[in-house]
Amino acid sequence: MEQIQVMGVRGVPLIHEGDNIAAIICDRIELQDGDILCIASTIYSKAKGYTKTLTSIIPSERAQRLAKMNGEDPRFVQAVLDASADIIMEHPFILSELACGHIGVRAGVDQSNIEDGMVIFLPPDPMKAAWEIRQEIKDLSNKDVGVIITDTCGRSFRRGQTGNAIGWSGFHAIRDFRGDTDLFGHVLKITEEAVVDEIAGFANFVMGESNNGVPAVIFRNCPKWTGHDDLYFRNNEDITKRVLKKEWSQQVL
Repeated sequence: MEQIQVMGVRGVPLIHEGDNIAAIICDRIELQDGDILCIASTIYSKAKGYTKTLTSIIPSERAQRLAKMNGEDPRFVQAVLDASADIIMEHPFILSELACGHIGVRAGVDQSNIEDGMVIFLPPDPMKAAWEIRQEIKDLSNKDVGVIITDTCGRSFRRGQTGNAIGWSGFHAIRDFRGDTDLFGHVLKITEEAVVDEIAGFANFVMGESNNGVPAVIFRNCPKWTGHDDLYFRNNEDITKRVLKKEWSQQVL
């Protein structure tokens, strides 16, 4: 197997609404069939106009209550509520589930890497976003690449953030080892590797979190894998979400 290459796409300008992300990337690096392209959700959202000025947001009573409880701007809190399909926890921070199934602090709404006085939202349909970028790259370069839309998230039980995949296209999210055997011939019964998140995490390491200016990363020579796209737990499977919601509802009562 060839060595996996990891290359940051450099020279990407500040993105504005209407910019063509696929064209900008194709102009700056020569893609090959089979490459996996990781793109920070921030630049996709900026290009598509998934942003708002804080001055345009009118906070509800709930937003004002949560803002006071958590020490945040009520307008920002309202943006979080607007982006959330479900609120799992309200304090000490808002933990939200989005319509796409992704769960994140403050619904992934962010005020970094954007002009002062503005907020930026995650793509409302990140799977479609990844598919669109992939098709646009194929049209521009005639190359068949995989695409991952990434976001930075915290983790339960551990300090620090890492990159997660919120949308992907061109491969399966999960590498399924169930039914295979280990080195000792034991049949694997539960092993499912979240390859899409492993790649997103390393991409985040290359991108950096401050002013590196590397919003896209190419992975080359990744081996093929088989599996499925059932990345998110269903409600009856997600023990952590169930416990958090129960704990929070009991505190409210």
